Amino acid sequence: MSCRQYSLKIWNTFGINAYANNITIADSIDTILSCRWKQSVKKNEPTLLLGEGSNVLFLHDFHGHVFINRIKGISVTEVADAWLLHIGAGESWHQLVRKTLIHGLAGLENLALIPGRVGSAPIQNIGAYGVDFATVCEYVDIMFLTDYSQKRLYVHECCFGYRKSVFKNTYKNGYVITAVGLRLKKNWQPVLSYSQLRHLDPKTVTPREVYQTVCAMRRSKIPDPKHIGNAGSFFKNPSVTMSFANDFLTQHPTIPYFLKNNGEIMLSAGGLIDHCALKGYRVGGAAVYDKQALVLINTGGASGQDIINLARFVRRRVAEEFNVWLEPEVCFISSQGEIDPVEVIV
Repeated sequence: MSCRQYSLKIWNTFGINAYANNITIADSIDTILSCRWKQSVKKNEPTLLLGEGSNVLFLHDFHGHVFINRIKGISVTEVADAWLLHIGAGESWHQLVRKTLIHGLAGLENLALIPGRVGSAPIQNIGAYGVDFATVCEYVDIMFLTDYSQKRLYVHECCFGYRKSVFKNTYKNGYVITAVGLRLKKNWQPVLSYSQLRHLDPKTVTPREVYQTVCAMRRSKIPDPKHIGNAGSFFKNPSVTMSFANDFLTQHPTIPYFLKNNGEIMLSAGGLIDHCALKGYRVGGAAVYDKQALVLINTGGASGQDIINLARFVRRRVAEEFNVWLEPEVCFISSQGEIDPVEVIV
């Protein structure tokens, strides 16, 4: 059965021109609970929930119903030591960062310009420049799509880690994130441990200055998906043991790395790819971005298979050079739903 009915090109930042059987904009919980969702379930039709589509790669047309989460609303409550925010999952993450700064609420500035909607932030535990979502999270509200009951998961229940959470396993299927709760401390302390942020004076720097620096760094490395299709960082930074790292860094002292709290070393995936001289390398309509090796781009008209073929080549080239196997950060969507990305590019 053909599903070339509704284009998903504007609903994924890669700009892949896949199609779906149906698309519904869900601006409220009631919309999600509408007869259209129930009809899809009754027909045993695949369903997919998207926010901005900023972390997905469509491999084929989707033979089901896509729901776009646009549940909005922001409320702020003041307590003695913090500002408590309750945000609808369909709000833009970057616009949330901007709005909090405009109203004098600091704490999200390191996470500026991360594409996507608020509801996607806990799934990946988005992070940048020393701060991740878990740092500011108070809770995540979810609704089960089997019986439509609702539940609030507090931060300790979310099992946050590097690009992972409980929403990638236990609560991966059959639920929708409807809202998140954030705690922004009044006693703001700047996080200046990465890149150009190190040049800022911790004694005088303002949240807006951190925000502006972060935006400048991201714009210099990651293209605007409105002009060049991409999903940001395509691969995760690989973690290795200390013993492996000692030998590795002796042989490759110029590869950037980070020390994790559990004692493991995290290597820079972008640094590994860059060392292989792959910037600008093309496969079909896909290419490694010439300003940031961690970003794969749609140069125009790329198919999902073009991106896959490029990712497979990059992964194998890095493994040949360093004996380190990269794993995609991006979610791969087949005709029936999400599939294991590593199995696709082996």
